[in-house]
Amino acid sequence: MELPASFIENMKRLLGEAETQVFLEALAKETPVSVRLNPGKDAGISTEEWTQIPWCPDGYYLPKRPTFTFDPLFHAGCYYVQEASSMFLSQVVRTYVKEPSIALDMCAAPGGKSTLLRDSLPEGSLLVANEVMPQRAQVLAENLMKWGHPGVVVTHSDSAEFTSLKHFFDVILTDVPCSGEGMFRKDEMAVKEWSMENVDTCWQRQRMIVENVWPSLKPGGLLIYSTCTFNLWEDELNVRWIKETLGAEVLEVPVQEEWKITSALGGESMPVYRFLPHKTVGEGLFMAVLRKNGDEACEAPLRKKDKKNKQGKKQPAVSPVPKECKSWLKEGSAYLYQWHRDHVMAFPKQFQEQWEILSSAVNVIHAGISLATLKGKDIIPDHSLAMSQVAEDVFPRCELTYAQAVAYLRKEAILLDSDAPRGFVLLTYRNMPLGFVKNIGNRANNLYPQEWRIRSGYTPEELLVL
Repeated sequence: MELPASFIENMKRLLGEAETQVFLEALAKETPVSVRLNPGKDAGISTEEWTQIPWCPDGYYLPKRPTFTFDPLFHAGCYYVQEASSMFLSQVVRTYVKEPSIALDMCAAPGGKSTLLRDSLPEGSLLVANEVMPQRAQVLAENLMKWGHPGVVVTHSDSAEFTSLKHFFDVILTDVPCSGEGMFRKDEMAVKEWSMENVDTCWQRQRMIVENVWPSLKPGGLLIYSTCTFNLWEDELNVRWIKETLGAEVLEVPVQEEWKITSALGGESMPVYRFLPHKTVGEGLFMAVLRKNGDEACEAPLRKKDKKNKQGKKQPAVSPVPKECKSWLKEGSAYLYQWHRDHVMAFPKQFQEQWEILSSAVNVIHAGISLATLKGKDIIPDHSLAMSQVAEDVFPRCELTYAQAVAYLRKEAILLDSDAPRGFVLLTYRNMPLGFVKNIGNRANNLYPQEWRIRSGYTPEELLVL
């Protein structure tokens, strides 16, 4: 790997000549492989030969890289392939967030930190995960649906649209777009695209994002700032700017010496957390936790007026939610049922007020659980329901072999046994739901989402799955 000369010079100024050489040697080594298990989906995955990541109770280093694309349990949302350093977010949230909270992951795609934040928050919390790029927002929604927690809203909006949500969030994670120096070891494009000009663009964009969302953070609320880069401009200097310009206290997170996490560089003395690949087992990461000064009055955000069409009339009334849908969830009375776009949605009733405010202020693409769509007289169960951790066991099930599961995930035709029940059937692999089919006897119509399918037409000769 040929690294930019300017980048190497920057690292020498940060680490010194000798340590930079060790750092560069570490970048030439293979990337550690790590996953995080979904605590809401117990697939009986053996962790006996794995090494636990010390700052995340559900995170593990793997001895070899599995063939993730061809593992049905991966597609079932039983685990997430996530870089180990990023899992430090778990330590931060478990240290400082003790009460049910409303949290925002501002730059959330593809969803690794969102699923981790969702798991780390106390029960009774709500997570809003946002992504501004359209295609990445769809990937984010897919990964959060697969994770299956109902207390989630996925939005697709610019950071400026959150400014109006004054004092709405208790916690905001800003894993801001950065120059990607911490990804050099596993992403050749990050190396090719790096330049000092891009670094300058990044630190300015990062400040803009934080400044935009700052009004929506409650006084006394937490801002978690992170990048996957090493330079001072995007890391310590931006944290100092947040502290001095916006008004915040930088908080200390308890760490163990054996974790080998590096403190602030460049002469800064504030408590920040750097993961350097020649010291910690993982990729490059920078993280800081700030508490917003609490001397301003906390105002509740206002709900915008109902949207009207061009003629100034209210939108026409929608069809009532089918009664059957309300029996598909455990503790079904705890949910608000309504139409969202073309889907019947179930959303935790305790967050009804927050839902009304959010849906009037930002572009919501997924919320809670998408239960069903209507096609003629058919009520078609949604894939989000199959993935949900709170789905009631109301549909007949059919267990698949590994070969059948991969065929289903490729959205190929599935033939069930002759005694399989007719109608909508939930397919499982190792007792974990994969999705629905409609069994009509001579064949089963595959209802797996077209955009989620395994696109590869071949199966590797050497398979390693969890």
